[in-house]
Amino acid sequence: MAIRRRDVFGLGGIAGALGLLAAVEWPFGKRSAAKSFTLGTPLGIDCSSDASDAAATYASRFVPPGYLAAGSRDALHTPPPWTPPSAVPREFDLSVVETSLEVADGQTVAAWTYGGTVPGPVVRATVGERIKVFLGNRSNCAHSVHFHGAHDVSQDGVARVLKGESHWYELEAGPVGLHPYHCHIPPYARHVGKGMHGLMIVDPLEPRPAAHEFVLSLCGFDTDGDGSNDVYTWNGMAGYYERFPLKVPAGELVRIYLTNMVEPDPIASFHLHAQTFDLYRSGTSMTPAEHTDIVSLGPAERAILEFRLPRRGRYMFHPHQSRMAERGAMGWIVAI
Repeated sequence: MAIRRRDVFGLGGIAGALGLLAAVEWPFGKRSAAKSFTLGTPLGIDCSSDASDAAATYASRFVPPGYLAAGSRDALHTPPPWTPPSAVPREFDLSVVETSLEVADGQTVAAWTYGGTVPGPVVRATVGERIKVFLGNRSNCAHSVHFHGAHDVSQDGVARVLKGESHWYELEAGPVGLHPYHCHIPPYARHVGKGMHGLMIVDPLEPRPAAHEFVLSLCGFDTDGDGSNDVYTWNGMAGYYERFPLKVPAGELVRIYLTNMVEPDPIASFHLHAQTFDLYRSGTSMTPAEHTDIVSLGPAERAILEFRLPRRGRYMFHPHQSRMAERGAMGWIVAI
């Protein structure tokens, strides 16, 4: 049956009327839905405060314990210095220790750790050097050490090291770059989420330019056992770098070895305020991939960042996932 031109316009008018009705109803639908939408547990932020410090809006349960002193956790963000290549294998002890960690003021988690800290000790070597890693399992569960990077598959760290047992891993450091290590025993996310991770820095034969170097490892902790993270930390302590900022001389080169070890959140990021940085993804190239002020990382992704802070002042850093930033992962770098 043929459709006449005026019929087409008639149908268009009906459609238009229906569209207008939809436009009238939709805002009411949005308002109704908004009434039932919640953001989850309130953070206890005092919006009426006249504090000028942006990080002063932290809720009290996402700050570090009051007994911590400045410098008390420097070993966690200060990597070992570069040293010349050695013909003798470098040895590292990553034995598993079960312990309790206070990851924020009054919030303690039962952790599985390499050497008693989260993250574990920084492993550093020059490309091509031999590495020997000792894992003594002093916990009640099976564990392992799996290194990212390239190595003999027989040393891949997927076999179980049972309670009371020990194992030596032997690797050739490579490639140049930044490589996380972690336990690879199922359930994988639970082992990583309870603290079983750390970093390996593999230096090039010709070392990178001298710089003020820091390690920043983002991780999350499920403090109430519901399967999702409640506290987010840089190097295992909520709010630590808000209270005790990293300090560098203005104008001098800064290098950050950055990794995302949060499980099971699908992505995290690092954003630096008021400055930009050269981004070396995985650190496997000596040429920066881009110049930016933010980088997004999936679980176990990493990057090396280089920048200079041109004038004295406080430069904030944080993930751009607000849940992470507001629950412990905001901090400062102070140029002095």
